[in-house]
Amino acid sequence: MTFGKFVRDRWLGFIVYVTVLIMIFIFCRAYRVLNQAIIIIELLYTAAFFVPFLWDYFRKKIFYDKLIAQIDGLDKKYLICEMMQEPSFYEGQVLCGILEEGNKSMAEHVAEYRKQSNDFREYIETWVHEVKIPVASMRLMCHNYPEIGEKVIEQLKLVDDDVNNVLFYARSENAHKDYMIKEVTLQKMFGNVAIANRVALQLMDASLKTEGLNQVVLTDNKWMEFILGQLMSNSMKYRSLDRPLEISVYAKKVENAIELHFMDNGIGIAAADISRVWDKTFTGENGRNGAKSTGMGLYIVKNLCIQLGHGIRIISEKGKYTDVVITFVNNDFYKM
Repeated sequence: MTFGKFVRDRWLGFIVYVTVLIMIFIFCRAYRVLNQAIIIIELLYTAAFFVPFLWDYFRKKIFYDKLIAQIDGLDKKYLICEMMQEPSFYEGQVLCGILEEGNKSMAEHVAEYRKQSNDFREYIETWVHEVKIPVASMRLMCHNYPEIGEKVIEQLKLVDDDVNNVLFYARSENAHKDYMIKEVTLQKMFGNVAIANRVALQLMDASLKTEGLNQVVLTDNKWMEFILGQLMSNSMKYRSLDRPLEISVYAKKVENAIELHFMDNGIGIAAADISRVWDKTFTGENGRNGAKSTGMGLYIVKNLCIQLGHGIRIISEKGKYTDVVITFVNNDFYKM
């Protein structure tokens, strides 16, 4: 709050002050008042005008400067009502009342929208569980009756993966409530993922190569298996038609961490797309030219890795390979 703007905002008061000062001088001269008396009267009038003016300026300046400093220091600006102290002047009290009413109304609307979001998420989770029953039944039928065809099995696998994506995306916002961080071997997690995708890999005549997966990491095995399953699904979806699919999964120790590499010899990713593959709904060149893509898989993977405290990056060369690297940092806090 600057003094110049405060004065300009009260320009009418200064015009009245100067006008009255001139009128006092004219009347005093008309009634032959002594010059010394005129000076004393005008000084008293000036003091009567400027003392409350300056007092009003400084108390408002202190309040608004403190308010600006508080809101600049807040990450969540809407919490300013909780931090603000009620001022001593009436206009500030009116402002506080308006802000409190607005904050109350906003909180009520946020609570309403949050309830609607929770209700929708619960519906999605229920729907996913209902859909998985007939999908599982059809997969069992395909297993019992091989003559149904490989294409049907492949399409059922895609449906099952997409349904799982919907479920995990619905839960990912509050995934931290379902975390159970503990020591687990990479071999166990990847083994479960490989078994779940065994049939699809066999139909594609794909080969798996693993190395160093006896490493123990700190993570949530359920969410990490979903991440690895998503990477496996991407490897199958974006495989090259010119050569058999080869997936190589290996782990190595780096400084204070363990890196898990998930590499395939698929169609790779264009250099221009690598920095954007984590963006929500981004499909890129591969999603337009070949396999159908929603642009959600890697977005969910990135989000879950952030919440789990793992690093993730992609190294790829178009037409040759894609290498997804997940970094597990050693953290003794979870061992306590």
